Amino acid sequence: MSPVTTTVLVRPATWRDIPAMLQVERAAFPEDSWDEAGLWAELAARPRRSYVVAARPGQAVPEGYAGLDVAGDVADVMTVAVHPAARGTGMGARLLGRLHELARDAGATSVMLEVRSGNDVARRLYATRGYHLVRTRERYYRSGEDALVLRKELDP
Repeated sequence: MSPVTTTVLVRPATWRDIPAMLQVERAAFPEDSWDEAGLWAELAARPRRSYVVAARPGQAVPEGYAGLDVAGDVADVMTVAVHPAARGTGMGARLLGRLHELARDAGATSVMLEVRSGNDVARRLYATRGYHLVRTRERYYRSGEDALVLRKELDP
């Protein structure tokens, strides 16, 4: 089943977005969400780190966000978070696509990320975007769940 694609607006994250990002984080990852200090630290790590937020038209508050770390020719996706109420709108794909653009613009030739082994929705998204399994980090998450390390080669 394909997600319903609606218009999703993506823009750079600002300090003012942190409360909305925190709400998305807690809703998307209730078991191990980042805290407010962690989000402040992520935004403070610019320019090496880039964060974007996304919303559907008519939504004043972002419903998703994503972050990227670029150091050399390999970029790392720090997170892709979409509020459960906005899932199925294509927001995750738009956020991920924007991260790929940012990585390419910064000179990266590939992107890596980690995903929970049981997160089937995210794994399908990454597979459809060309990510391939590199290795498994056993019992990586606090819950004991494995992390799958995935990699995608970027088109020039």
